[in-house]
Amino acid sequence: MKKNLTLTIIGGVVVIVVLWFISAQNGLVTKEEAVTAKWSQVENVYQRRLDLIPNLVETVKGYAQQEEDILTRVTELRSRVGQMNVSSEIVNDPEAMQRFQNAQSELGGALSRLLVVAENYPDLKSNQNFLTLQSQLEGTENRIAVERKRFIEAVQEYNTAIRRFPTSLVASIGGFDKKATFTADDGAERAPKVEF
Repeated sequence: MKKNLTLTIIGGVVVIVVLWFISAQNGLVTKEEAVTAKWSQVENVYQRRLDLIPNLVETVKGYAQQEEDILTRVTELRSRVGQMNVSSEIVNDPEAMQRFQNAQSELGGALSRLLVVAENYPDLKSNQNFLTLQSQLEGTENRIAVERKRFIEAVQEYNTAIRRFPTSLVASIGGFDKKATFTADDGAERAPKVEF
């Protein structure tokens, strides 16, 4: 009778440990898939921006012929960003994530300069096509910021989960590795200088 009770207790503990392990594994899979989904949404809004740029450039070109170098730079950066081979695996490679982020930052900076150029052309500022594209681009930049924030939060939740004990044991057995996230550009801590 004592032997049966001991076996029942051991069996119960084993069942509890197995159920916990399965639950932890499923929880990590869910968090990892959330990271992948959030990254896909970041890519989606970057693609939206990439698709809008040719329209913006063509609209501005019609009004700002002498600003050809800025327009050329925006077009070149858009092409370079568009040619980057980016997959959901980028979150597993901090160096690739940094290269991608640097290219996106360069493109964002060039777009900002393009919008400043547009301020010098009163006809362009009142052109409905330009106003619509400018509004779309501003909306897209806001979407990028929101989706980056959501991605960062998902990565933080995932990375925290794989490091916390005892789930870290499941993570190491299951091959769950830390994910890369966005970092601020160099100099982002300083307020931009505005000159007129």
